[in-house]
Amino acid sequence: MSTFDKQLPLALNLPDDETFASYYGAANDSVVEQLKLLLDKNEQPFYLWGAAGCGKSHLLHAACADGANRGMQVAYLPMSISSQISPIMFEGLEQLDLVAIDDVDHIAGDAVWERALFDLYNRVGELGQARLLMSAKGAPRTCGFQLPDLGSRLDWGLVAKLSSLDDEQKVAMLMQRAQNRGMKMPDEVARFLLNRVAREMGALTETLDTLDRASMVAQRKLTVPFVKQVLSL
Repeated sequence: MSTFDKQLPLALNLPDDETFASYYGAANDSVVEQLKLLLDKNEQPFYLWGAAGCGKSHLLHAACADGANRGMQVAYLPMSISSQISPIMFEGLEQLDLVAIDDVDHIAGDAVWERALFDLYNRVGELGQARLLMSAKGAPRTCGFQLPDLGSRLDWGLVAKLSSLDDEQKVAMLMQRAQNRGMKMPDEVARFLLNRVAREMGALTETLDTLDRASMVAQRKLTVPFVKQVLSL
């Protein structure tokens, strides 16, 4: 099996509910529109950055899902699991239509991974076929890359910062994502969750998953008493 063939399963390992339609953009609407344009026209690599929980992974998943629906060959690689995979996974990715590399700051300081990313970036530019999408918590030059020119190279393309949601926006996001799942979440339930569970977006989404399953099993609506019971609060 070729290296290229080994990439394909990674492209399919995406959350079903993380699409452009389910992303609550708020102040990030213009960034989302830029990202959609990347799928329409391959111009420059796109680097998204922002604090944990601002939706970087969601948007990378959404781009891959949208690309796959268009018939593109896509690959999604989270560098948060770089210790479990090999930099050889980057080989041949420039032949795909869309390559999304999440959390590139996780490999900062790792010479082998940094070189692999640098070489992939160059191959993508030379071949001119793949759309390259990356994310990190910090801007390219602030991630602590040790390889000379890697930070400046990543800074050459399109770079956009995602804003974190404020509390009111998180309430709206929870209610929207619940609605997307076929649940009605009253405003008071969303505010209760925001005040009683971790405010980081990943934790809020996991909590919503738990409530979704419990609601279906118990055939109960989302109320504050029911949420207290399910989450043992």
